[in-house]
Amino acid sequence: MEGLSPRSRARLAGVFEFFEGVTGVIGQNIVPGMVLVARDATATASNILANENVYRLGIVSALVAVILHLAWGLLLYDLLRVVNATVARFSIFVLLLGAAMQAVAGTLLLVPLLFLHGGDSLGAFSQDQLNALALVFLKLNTQANDVFLAFFGVWLMLIGYLIFRSTFLPRVIGAGLMLEGLGWAAFVSPPLGAALFTVTALFGVVGELPLIGWLLIKGVDNARWSALAARSGDVRVRDAG
Repeated sequence: MEGLSPRSRARLAGVFEFFEGVTGVIGQNIVPGMVLVARDATATASNILANENVYRLGIVSALVAVILHLAWGLLLYDLLRVVNATVARFSIFVLLLGAAMQAVAGTLLLVPLLFLHGGDSLGAFSQDQLNALALVFLKLNTQANDVFLAFFGVWLMLIGYLIFRSTFLPRVIGAGLMLEGLGWAAFVSPPLGAALFTVTALFGVVGELPLIGWLLIKGVDNARWSALAARSGDVRVRDAG
């Protein structure tokens, strides 16, 4: 990535951010929502088996989202560390913790398939018990994803602060990201996060969505980035144009 200009890195971050959003929603929201019946383990198991190919595609989508999340997060770090290196480094720490939980959540979606296709190796369990275990792990996926959302919210607040303090991205996007991040961070208490979901989504309209559009269309101002990098002592000022 060192050979890319700041504008090119920003646009690539926008690409990864867009596709992370798409794959994450498919893998963690749409597909699990298709099969999960909250209080009916038998119906949930039947839905998984009846839509197994789609369910497996959802698992792949959820795990691909982890890779894409790391990709756009690292690209943003590369751009924003010239604003405040300490905050940027801390954002990477939070990003990695969040991505780890995101990966755990995606991996938990595999476990119901193990129970439902266990065969003789799980002969000690009745089918009703296996169905119940599959439902438990689907619910664990939801809990793990809530933890990821809390970390994601903290990360968004840090990124929003850096964007707000930068001179090469719109301050209003940074403010929107901080407010949106506060809403996602509320998922440290899932009932509170769920209660604030509508407000959080509205803040996303002035946070993440504009960020995607700005990165894809405008990127960053190379000259302003280079000036800030020079003041911060960043060694990558060379050939930023």
